[in-house]
Amino acid sequence: MERRASIELRAAGRKLEGYAAVFGQDTRIRDFTEVIIPGAFKDTLAGGRDILALADHDERAVLARTRSGTLRLAEDTRGLHFELDVPNTSFGRDILELAERGDVGGASFGFTVKDERWQESRRELRSINLHEISIVSAFPAYDGTIVQARRRLAASGKLVAARRFLDTCL
Repeated sequence: MERRASIELRAAGRKLEGYAAVFGQDTRIRDFTEVIIPGAFKDTLAGGRDILALADHDERAVLARTRSGTLRLAEDTRGLHFELDVPNTSFGRDILELAERGDVGGASFGFTVKDERWQESRRELRSINLHEISIVSAFPAYDGTIVQARRRLAASGKLVAARRFLDTCL
């Protein structure tokens, strides 16, 4: 199984949302460049398979899953969008706190390839079997996106938004 990451993530209340994958973004992976083609997740999402949301790809740190409805995934023109309900567990609270502070590295996904196309040292991912998405606390593979944290203040009812741009170099 392969893993890739991006840095688009928002926290809103006890929910996290963002993009686990972004289409059309050339990314350097070891000695080749990789790009995800729009529609790459279509078959997996249509198949109804149970996809997990994990903390740092750790199977012992389940944050949500599609089977229970606590993880919602959709492909749009930008990429693989997710929204998950954060559990009131130690790793759930830790991830939420890091996201609100802007300290989370980003979102990631674990996959196997169904269909790919190579042109010299450039790999196009055309169809992917998605196994899991993860909230990663360190370095994602795909950089260049925005991390936002949002939190509702109970006393004032105002929405506080913090935006942090990360320059991540692999």
